Amino acid sequence: MNTEKDRETAAVQAVPAEVEVAIVGAGLAGTALALALARTGRKVALIDPHRTHHDEFRAEKIGMAQMELFEKHGIGPAIKPLVTPMTDIHTFRLGQFFQREQKWEFGFSYGPLVNGLRAALPPEAPLTVGKVSEVSTGPDRQRVVLTDGSIIDARLLVVATGYSEAIRRAIGMERIEESKAHSLSLGFDLAITREQCPYPAVTCYARNPADRTAYLTIFPIGNRMRANMFGYHTVADAWTREFRDNPQKMLLKMMPEIAAQCGNFEVASPVEMRQVSLTTTKGHRRDGVVAIGDAFWTTCPTPGVGINRVMTDVDRLVSTFIPDWLATPGMAADKICAFYDDPTKLETDESAMRASIYAKRITIGTGMEWRLRRVRNNAARQLMIIGRKFREAGQPATPSMA
Repeated sequence: MNTEKDRETAAVQAVPAEVEVAIVGAGLAGTALALALARTGRKVALIDPHRTHHDEFRAEKIGMAQMELFEKHGIGPAIKPLVTPMTDIHTFRLGQFFQREQKWEFGFSYGPLVNGLRAALPPEAPLTVGKVSEVSTGPDRQRVVLTDGSIIDARLLVVATGYSEAIRRAIGMERIEESKAHSLSLGFDLAITREQCPYPAVTCYARNPADRTAYLTIFPIGNRMRANMFGYHTVADAWTREFRDNPQKMLLKMMPEIAAQCGNFEVASPVEMRQVSLTTTKGHRRDGVVAIGDAFWTTCPTPGVGINRVMTDVDRLVSTFIPDWLATPGMAADKICAFYDDPTKLETDESAMRASIYAKRITIGTGMEWRLRRVRNNAARQLMIIGRKFREAGQPATPSMA
């Protein structure tokens, strides 16, 4: 591979010429893998063009299952100071308070989270700041050459470059687009503090399929209240431009039932947007190299399964596959394929893809099946709301009631 046309960033921190595992890409997937491997005593090189991860609108909330995987691999102490925990989520459906969920969730900003994990890297897994100019793979050794001439030899190469295509293409991996511009995520801060919001966290589902919106979730990151909204517009839609220009007006119209509780949706930051396509990969079953996270598959953030896929990849590699691979000579494709064919990984990836497709269809599907499903689901929810109101009749009002 040759990337000389790209702006070069010289490597500024030396790494051992030979390591067991070289990881290209120091986002969440690559950095978490490097940290977990270093804790098991592995010699790792983590390579990225930038010492500090740039501000980027990505995932901003995880659940307890993902936190437990961080804890399992010793990353918990590094990640806990970087997240804001919450346990009380108030859900609105059909324009009414629907239920109060008692579960652990954790809000965070992606860039600071990744930078905090990088700061926790031990000497066994240093961050090498440099741009890759060449990469070669084979059944025994893998070689990564940086633009400053540094060479890193490894037994295994891990591609954790997210949506970036340069390394993947050089190796021979091809991204297959399963659903182009599948969904649109929006993120922004509300002009209220945690103390001013009557709910610790809020999820409000859209009422009208014509809005092409799944739900809005509002949660704390530090002392600010962050909003993420997930739907099925494109960045070029007139709706999207109107929302960017006047999010308060659009939210007041779409979700008036929680407007007053959330500061009438006064917005305190620019609206960030991220368009996501559903993709898979072919040409990945090859000697010496494995792709993880979004470098392998991309799924929709609407069902909230992205980081679960990332951490499942990390967990399976650290707990099972990399120790087994390094225990015997060679790194041929048959070893690598055991990871891609792992039942836990397969189920995690495939269920995430199914959930991504289902979330869109149940929200905006126009066929008779999906219309009937929405009618059935909403009828059941309305009965649940009526039952709750009947049970609570005569009881003192609580903050959970809107």
